[in-house]
Amino acid sequence: MSIFVGNLPYEVSQEDLKQVFEEYGTVKSVRLPTDRETGKVRGFAFVEMASDTEETEAIKGLDGAEWVGRTLKVSKARPREDKRSGVE
Repeated sequence: MSIFVGNLPYEVSQEDLKQVFEEYGTVKSVRLPTDRETGKVRGFAFVEMASDTEETEAIKGLDGAEWVGRTLKVSKARPREDKRSGVE
């Protein structure tokens, strides 16, 4: 399971997010997707915690929380859809 974190400021770093989520347990990974053309952070991230319990607590604790002047949107990440396949 992975956590989706939305409405992030564009200046956020992986280390910033790791520190916030470490309050809820062990952070296994933080992914900050960047725009292919500009290389800038796209305003969302994916965080993976060591256990489902820690992920659930992080979602409860951070969804709707204000951080760096923004209201975070934190939820379970949905599985990635394969947009390349046009065959049904």
